[in-house]
Amino acid sequence: MVNVAVMGYGTVGSGVVKVILDNNDIVSKNAGDKVNLKYVLDIRDFPGDPAEKVITHDFNDILNDPEVDIVVETMGGTGAAYKFTKAALEAGKSVCTSNKELVAAYGLELLQTAKEHNANYLFEASCGGGIPIIRPLMTSITGDEILEITGIVNGTTNYILTQMGECGMDFDEALKGAQANGFAELHPEADIEGYDPCRKIAILSEIAYGKAVDYNDIYTEGITKITADDIKYAKSLGAAIKLLASSVKTDKGYEIMVAPYLVGPESPLYSVNGVFNAVFVKGDMLGDSMFYGSGAGSLPTASAVVGDVVDLAKHLGTNIMKIWDEEKLPLVPHDEAVNCFFIRVNEADKEKAAAAFAGAKEVKAVVDGEAAFITGPMKECEFAAKVNEVPVISCIRSRLA
Repeated sequence: MVNVAVMGYGTVGSGVVKVILDNNDIVSKNAGDKVNLKYVLDIRDFPGDPAEKVITHDFNDILNDPEVDIVVETMGGTGAAYKFTKAALEAGKSVCTSNKELVAAYGLELLQTAKEHNANYLFEASCGGGIPIIRPLMTSITGDEILEITGIVNGTTNYILTQMGECGMDFDEALKGAQANGFAELHPEADIEGYDPCRKIAILSEIAYGKAVDYNDIYTEGITKITADDIKYAKSLGAAIKLLASSVKTDKGYEIMVAPYLVGPESPLYSVNGVFNAVFVKGDMLGDSMFYGSGAGSLPTASAVVGDVVDLAKHLGTNIMKIWDEEKLPLVPHDEAVNCFFIRVNEADKEKAAAAFAGAKEVKAVVDGEAAFITGPMKECEFAAKVNEVPVISCIRSRLA
């Protein structure tokens, strides 16, 4: 028998318990042994709940029980979650998590701790919810040099942008709708300001390129400045606005950033809508590949977590995880990164903009009194200098062909 403890009985934790209990025959068969839920750690009681009889309020019950083989961390944050995870690994218990904040901040340390104690630390659900992306990068594509990873990896922002595009909402209205439907938190800054996808692309880059990435070094821009007028322009161009987390190998190093982009129908990410997420991967041998599915939600995320539980059960006492180097990945400074830009200016500044952004393609204005252009490829620092010369109403990076 393989005994499992779940730490945190919120949205994801309760989903994990449901999957383990409702699909126990399938989970146990795939694990090669009976998977038993022995503890659920939470500060609350849950009378009448399926987990009622295994609730504990004391982490030491889990830590000091030699029968607990696997610990599932779904607490969130980097406080108690870090302390309890490290202690469990040091006790030789394997841990899996959906906590991208913890993995981004302490992933390397926790992987090393797991290795030192013949345990494992898995985090498939930390970057794409129910999308399998970490395991393919760890195992299936290890014969490739990864050239690019670009993803829509935040369901909240993708839902908001989809609502703005399909229903003509402005940002505030779409955010309120996302909150009302349970797709956005009361305090959604981590999502709408891009911090959540920033942590995820840092983790994916570490796995893909084998070196450490500090998410604090990644240029991050959210969607709070996107307006209904921006959406009108995107639709007129046959495009969509997506918050992309991107990591690309270049001759000068790696360009990693999070920002809204105009993408066209030729992009596999164009039709990823609502709370769905997708991760595009380009390998030197594989070529183009995309992983698509539910990026958030209790059961999709729990499905990925339980997949890790099964993997851990099959490898008890054997460390299987690839560990990236402590050496930092060489990042191209943001000012040197190259992008194309969509810009909107007042009609009175049209000639000035055309002169400043020489060679830019003018596009049809859809707002009275404006002019709009798409620039050719240029460095971020060059674009910033030009914007100082020309008053710009709005600018969005562009991946239009």
